[in-house]
Formats: sequence, structure tokens, C-alpha cells
Amino acid sequence: MRRVTVPSDSVVVVGCGSSTLVRELVDDGYAAIIAVDIAQPALDQLRASLGHCADRVKLVRGDARTVRLAQPVTLWHDRATFHFLTDAVDQAAYATTAARSVKPGGHLVLAEFAADGPTSCSGLTVARHSPASLQSAFSGGFELIESFERDHVTPSGVTQRFVHALMIRRGVGSVVE
Repeated sequence: MRRVTVPSDSVVVVGCGSSTLVRELVDDGYAAIIAVDIAQPALDQLRASLGHCADRVKLVRGDARTVRLAQPVTLWHDRATFHFLTDAVDQAAYATTAARSVKPGGHLVLAEFAADGPTSCSGLTVARHSPASLQSAFSGGFELIESFERDHVTPSGVTQRFVHALMIRRGVGSVVE
């Protein structure tokens, strides 16, 4: 997948959990990162792991289907949140929130269970996706630029197939190269 240059003040990581991505963004010099998770314990764990850098990240307890950001962002990153939404209404709400939250010309990065991926995770039924189903779900605001599938090996050694997608927010300034 191509590298996207993003201004340092405009990244949101939804379903952040205790993700190492947030720390990597801080270490790479991103000035203001928004980390969103529905679970307060996950945000508390992330805050603790960031240590003295925690003040460089805005931690938001919120639902990715309804979260309201103070300002639109340039990059919305989701690794393994959207696939927990199995209801079409919930998926549409998430897509609407992402479109409202990303600046025209900004990007949406998704990593979700692939069409041949697991049918459940952590005891919950999940939705599986293809590049076409992701494009369809986000067609109201985004255009698919690139996608690929890759196996992910969990800490317990289980292999899970993921589909990764890079989309651009339609609107003023959105140019697909």
C-alpha cells in the first residue's frame, strides 16, 4: 500500500484499544492524535502505556458510529473495528460518521476481516468484507484507491485473513492519483 503523507495534527485512530500505533505516531512526531475507543479501560491502558507522552494524544471515549470530532481530520484509521458492526444500520452510521469526520481529500484506512476471514472474534459475530463490500459501505463519501489482503497471526498463533483498504474522501481537493 502506498504511503500517504498526512499533516501531523489530523489523525484519528478509532477502536484504538491499547494499540501500539498511537505510540508509533507520537514517536514519529505527529503533534495531535485523537484516539477513540468505546471502552474506558482500553483508553486508561493506552494512557498508561504512553507515559509522559499522553498529553500529546486526545483520548476520547466514544462510539465510532456516533463520535463527534471538534474538527475534521485528514486521516481516519480503523484496524478491526468496522468488522464488529454486523447490522447494516450500524455500518451506515459508521460510514456517515467517517465521512463527516474526514476532510475532503483526506483518507480512510481500514483493516477488517476478509471475506474468507473469521466469522467471530472475542466471542462476537463479525462481518467479513471484500474490497467491493467496503467500497459499497463507504460509497457515500469515499472512493477506494487501493486494497490488498494479508494474513495476520494473533499472539496465540491463529491466522486470520484481513482485507486492507485505502480510500479518499470525495469533495473539494480530493484528487485520486
